Parts: sequence; C-alpha cells; structure tokens
Amino acid sequence: MLFHGGHGTWLHWLRNIPAWSQRYALWVPDLPGYGDSDPLRQPSLSSLVAVLGDALDRLVGPTTPIALAGFSFGALLAASLAARRASATRLILIGAAGHGGGRRLRGELRSWREAATRSEQELQQVMRHNLALQMLHSADSVDALAVRIHSDACLRARFDGRPISRAGGLLRALEAHTGSQLLIWGEHDVTAIPDQLAPSLSAGRSGCQTRIVAGAGHWAQYERAEEVNALLLAWLAAD
Repeated sequence: MLFHGGHGTWLHWLRNIPAWSQRYALWVPDLPGYGDSDPLRQPSLSSLVAVLGDALDRLVGPTTPIALAGFSFGALLAASLAARRASATRLILIGAAGHGGGRRLRGELRSWREAATRSEQELQQVMRHNLALQMLHSADSVDALAVRIHSDACLRARFDGRPISRAGGLLRALEAHTGSQLLIWGEHDVTAIPDQLAPSLSAGRSGCQTRIVAGAGHWAQYERAEEVNALLLAWLAAD
C-alpha cells in the first residue's frame, strides 16, 4: 500500500505503479481529506492511522503480510501504522516527514490559493515556482505533468498534515516497528539533510537500511523514477 504526501493524491506514485505492479499487488489510495476521499471527522494522527488500519483489515485482512510505502507526510503515516500492525513486515519511506531534524529550504513558497482566485496562468506559474523550491531539484523535472499533478492535488486538499509532521514521532514509530525498513531521500531533499538524518534514524538497528538517490529532490520517486523503482524492487527481492 502506497501513501502519498501532504497536499497530494495517489498520483504522487504515477511513475512507479507500472514498474512495481508487474511484481506486486498495489493498493494506492487517496488519503482521508485528499483527492477523492472523504475527510476525517477528527483530523489527527491517531484517527488517520485507525482509518487506514480498518481499510487494510477489509481489503487484505488483519494478518496478511503487507509492505507499506509512504512519501513525505505519508511516510510518517506509514511508519505510525506499521508500528501498530505486526503484519506490516516491510516499510519503505521516501523523504519522510516527522523527523524533527534540520531543513534547507531554497526560498519562500508562494500562495497558490491566492493565485487560483486570479487566473489559471498565474496558478500554473506559482505551482512551477513551488515545485522548484520544495519538491523537485532540476528545472527540467518541473514538467507539465508534475505541474498538473501538484495543482490538482493542492486544489482538492482538505486536510493540512503539517502540524502532525512538525510534532515529530518518526523515530519512535521506526523503533516500534519490528520488520525490515528502507529509508530513501533525494540527494537534494530540502525537507531534510539526508547525510545527517540517515545515520541518526538507522543507528543501532540492523533491520533499517538507508539510501540517498543522486540528483533527486524531495519528490524522488517522480524525479528519478527509474532509480527509485529499481532500488525498491531490488530491496524487496533481497528482503
């Protein structure tokens, strides 16, 4: 099951689904309050984890072994769910939020909400600006598809996961999970300092492996899809 990031939808995984689905059955939801999913009555980490756990019980059963993968805010959710679910035997996190460590933002994000009230052209300009500052490293990666995915996701988001991410809790969840873990960051991820964060999150735990993807920003599985696809499939096969 693949959990997208904050202000995202299942399309955060668009460039990964074709490769991964050749070998695995995938569940790729819109999280509660995003995309086509209904919002939560009580927007909190515990209620999100409970809803996702109930969904897994219905879809695959409570004891069926499953790998959970999460991106950004979705990575914190995946880790939190895996910590409470013994059948979540494998955990893959990309650009995980909730680490409480340093960030290295490249500039000020612009308000897409204000831009959306003025014109479609201005909205697209703001989205390109924000993608380049926060999500993608290379200017060439900020293509029309990325802009479309990001614009659609932001406009339909009814849940703000940033307070949950800022509250931390990632390390506690990782320590509580008893399965295998793969933590991935893009080399240029602005939401973390990967070469510092990787050893601190994996220290003393042999079941946790870390990888840094060269040339990628925060949205590594989009910007360097081939590398991330191969990395995940190789790790799952070896594990």
